[in-house]
Amino acid sequence: MAGDGKVELSEALALGPGWRHACHALLYAPDPRKLFGRIPMRFAVLMQMRFDGRLGFPGGFVDAQVSSLEDGLNRELREELGDAVSAFRVERSDYRSSHLAARQRVVAHFYAKRLTAEQLQAVEARAPQAKDHGLEVLGLVRVPLYILRDGVGGLPTFLENSFIGAAREQLLDALQDLELLDPGIISNLKIPASK
Repeated sequence: MAGDGKVELSEALALGPGWRHACHALLYAPDPRKLFGRIPMRFAVLMQMRFDGRLGFPGGFVDAQVSSLEDGLNRELREELGDAVSAFRVERSDYRSSHLAARQRVVAHFYAKRLTAEQLQAVEARAPQAKDHGLEVLGLVRVPLYILRDGVGGLPTFLENSFIGAAREQLLDALQDLELLDPGIISNLKIPASK
C-alpha cells in the first residue's frame, strides 16, 4: 500500500496512528422535474464550494480512534450543513470507497446517501445557518446531470472545475454506479482530464 489510490476499508482501518481519516458524503435525491420543460433532471446531487475554492463533498476529518467513521461523518455534516441533517443518518451501508493519499498520510472515505426530495431541499434551505457556513463551506451547488445540445454545457463544463483530492473521481464513480445519469449521457460524455 505504498502509493495513492483506492484501498479496501479493512486495509484503511488497519493503518497506524500516523494516518488521518477524512469522511465525505454525496447526498442525492430523485428530481422528476425538467429543465426548460425538456431536459430530465432525474436526480439532484449536492456538492459544496470549499474555503479553498475547490469543489468537494460535505464532511471532514474524523478521529477513528474515538468514534466510528460514520459517527464522525454525521458530526461533520451537522457542522457544515446544519440541523436539517438530523432527519437522516449516514450509515456503514452507505459506504462506497476509500482513497489513500500516501504522501499526506490521509485516507478519504466516501459515502453516498439517498434522501427524499424534501430532505434534500431542507438541507439546501437550512445550510446557510450551519456553524461552518461562510467559513469552511462557501455554499452548496447541485451537479448538472445532463449535457446541453452544444455537447459542452452541463456536466462536461461542471467537470472542468477544480476538485479537492479524489472528489471528481468519486463523483463520476457514484454517478455511474448508482445510475444517476441517463445511460445515454455516459456514452456521450467526453470527460476532461483531471486537474
